[in-house]
Amino acid sequence: MTKQLPAGTRTPAITSHPGSYAGLSSLVSCQDGRPQQSSSSPFDGTHIGDVPLCTPEDAERAVEGARAAQRAWAAVPIERRRRVIRRFHDLLHEQQEDILDIVQAETGKARISAYEEFADVALTASYYARTAARHLRSSRRRGAMPLLTRTVEHQVPKGVIGIISPWNYPLTLAVSDAIPALLAGNGVVLKPDSQTPFTALRVLKLMLDAGLPPALFQIVTGTGSTLGPALIGRVDYLMFTGSTRTGKTVAKQCAERLIGFSAELGGKNPMLVLADADVARTAEGAVQACFSNAGQLCVSIERLYVHDDVYERFMDAFIKQVERMRLGAGRDWEIDMGSLISQQQLDTVGAHVEDALSKGAQLITGGHPRPELGPLFYEPTVLGGVTADMLLARSETFGPVVAVYRVRDDEEAIALANDTDFGLNASVWSTPEHGASVARRLQAGTVNINEGYAAAWASHDAPMGGMKDSGAGRRHGREGILKYTESQTVALQRLIPVGPTPGLSHKRYAQLMTRAVKILGRLP
Repeated sequence: MTKQLPAGTRTPAITSHPGSYAGLSSLVSCQDGRPQQSSSSPFDGTHIGDVPLCTPEDAERAVEGARAAQRAWAAVPIERRRRVIRRFHDLLHEQQEDILDIVQAETGKARISAYEEFADVALTASYYARTAARHLRSSRRRGAMPLLTRTVEHQVPKGVIGIISPWNYPLTLAVSDAIPALLAGNGVVLKPDSQTPFTALRVLKLMLDAGLPPALFQIVTGTGSTLGPALIGRVDYLMFTGSTRTGKTVAKQCAERLIGFSAELGGKNPMLVLADADVARTAEGAVQACFSNAGQLCVSIERLYVHDDVYERFMDAFIKQVERMRLGAGRDWEIDMGSLISQQQLDTVGAHVEDALSKGAQLITGGHPRPELGPLFYEPTVLGGVTADMLLARSETFGPVVAVYRVRDDEEAIALANDTDFGLNASVWSTPEHGASVARRLQAGTVNINEGYAAAWASHDAPMGGMKDSGAGRRHGREGILKYTESQTVALQRLIPVGPTPGLSHKRYAQLMTRAVKILGRLP
């Protein structure tokens, strides 16, 4: 039996804020006279602004411009690069309200979800400003011949990094990958999603105000199908965040040029509620894990596996929490969930729910659009009885919909959680020791114990990425910056060569080397 969710709230358009976005479009790396693309807010269709539709030639010129600037930037001492990122961090805080406004205006998300992006970028900037020098420091390696060979590994910037970022986290995913790339000495060309260009342009303005050299970080706007191949054809490495289907196409294009590629792709993320979970705490955590950013989050939970021993108590607490959620538009910090991004996303969510219900699933709560709040609102929705023949079972919904399954024991929960082509994120609710044991058996790049997704994501010193069809490579931590470099080995040989010595027969050389190799093989 379903219940009517709270009425929600609607406030004046965020784009009416005095902070203006006019002029940001001039930062696009594009020839004059290009056709314009209009951007509007999902909340109510309010016009935000226009950006040019760049061409492949514009993208190619942007890469070459960034490459010219990168040559000088690579020679800049790391401490000066770090000062720019620290200044960016400070400016971000100074302009927090305006940044939150533009993120909300472009995405329709609740202010608390926009703040998640803001906090993540601030933490990313401070983390890499602190650690970049350590990660990039040249290091001694054991040489071919002890005492006679001095071997050093250096980290050399790749050149120009291409970044293709999505609409759902336009602040985080535009700049959190660019920061380590810039600190490593690279140039960057970013292609933001066509639905959220102004957040990316606002970030670029902050970077330039912080002292980043002009042309080093460039933005091209337009469609991915037009600009993606042009970028991939020129850059030295590509970072992509988006769907698995598009990610596979991008990977093939990168492979043709033998350039590096990293990607965070789709997910159908499970949450396991075990018999020893704290039910009240778990129910609260599940609401955040499933419905943050209206479920439009690669690491959000779409499948809930609940142990039979706690199923009734958990569901009672969980549904009460879901039905207390406050939906709405605007800057009110107490709004829990905002709008979906587009009609296409609303149609996908509705289609998944309708398909499941038509095939016998039970609607526990939600399940309806909320046009009185705005054109793209959809209720947080919980379904039971979802079976393998339903779209909702295996396809990523990317919206405020979760399927709940009752399981007999840990083994069934683990098997069902792993029964997917995806492996991005997972969540386990249990005692710390038991939860850690189960976490190690889950096929996911990040696993959170007694948290939905934020604990692992915000652990910026640890790598983040997906297994199976959920991605390739990692962001965050040491891997998140070293992927933007090439390892270069420089070896200095002293006194005698590592090869036949003049005056010594090849046979005698081989005999001496065999003895030396045996000795070296016994060294720790």
